[in-house]
Amino acid sequence: MKRIAFTLVGLLMTAAACLAVASSPNYTVLQRHVLGGSGKWDYLTLDADAHRLYIARANRVMVMDTQSGKLVGEVPGAIGAHRVVILPEQHRGYVSNGHGDSVTPFDLATLKPMLAIAVSGKDPDAMLYDKASGKLWTFNGHSNSSSVIDPVSAKETASVTLPGKPEFAVTDDSGHIYVNLEDTSQITEIDARAGKVIATWPLTPCDGPTGLAIDVQHKRLFSACANQHLVVLDATDGHRVAVLPIGDDPDAAGYDADTDMVFSSNSDGTLTVIHQDDADHYTVIGNVVTAHGARTLAVDPGTHRVFLAAPSVAVAGQGGAQESFGVLVVGTH
Repeated sequence: MKRIAFTLVGLLMTAAACLAVASSPNYTVLQRHVLGGSGKWDYLTLDADAHRLYIARANRVMVMDTQSGKLVGEVPGAIGAHRVVILPEQHRGYVSNGHGDSVTPFDLATLKPMLAIAVSGKDPDAMLYDKASGKLWTFNGHSNSSSVIDPVSAKETASVTLPGKPEFAVTDDSGHIYVNLEDTSQITEIDARAGKVIATWPLTPCDGPTGLAIDVQHKRLFSACANQHLVVLDATDGHRVAVLPIGDDPDAAGYDADTDMVFSSNSDGTLTVIHQDDADHYTVIGNVVTAHGARTLAVDPGTHRVFLAAPSVAVAGQGGAQESFGVLVVGTH
């Protein structure tokens, strides 16, 4: 009887997984927006309410209107731009300058940069705003540290030593910040109010974690790894929940709480789409063909579309296919 019961449970779980796949929408590239311009790029930041997409682009930040797909302006003066954080209530944005060891505030209306804020860490890369502490946090790749900035006084107020090289970071805005450590394949938890590391967990079998996303409601962390794994951890105690296959060389992960979808943008020209069946079970829906090098993303929680930057976006032109830097928009019809 036990064998029969286990068999029935297994069949029911398989049927549920198949139903989840069958009922999931098909994602595809809906739009291709050509922006042009030279230089490397890094993270994308979406201001959904203002319909603006911010693209950190080496010596500047490109700003695209997400409704028209047109470039509306640029924030000049960046020094190795990595990440943009938007604080609408302050009417300001912030750019992390990896080659300048600083963060540059700018006016959201005019895009005019202000006086840069120096940080003690080297190569500030990822950056976030944490509501619980009311501070900006940079994650410094060449000094294994995080710099804490008061946006009101525009000064660094603290520094936190990390047990490895930080890559991406997320916050639950309730006092917990989580950081991928790329060189040790671990994830570290920071007490945002106390400003100290309180836990470090292994990401086995992950190698080289880069992108990181969070499901705040279910307390789940999604780490995209260089060895084609996405590892799901429980954010309360760090135990491994699931391991999913993804595309090669990812650099960002995203989560859409309304659709229960997890995304990994991969340099091999795919966007891996994963359905969260429940907090502990996940199903890979598929890999959307995007463009080679489309490795960073931003998820729009309102339209449920995913924006990706790519070095070459093919478009139809009078002289045949033309290629230029631009943005792909992935979604469902």
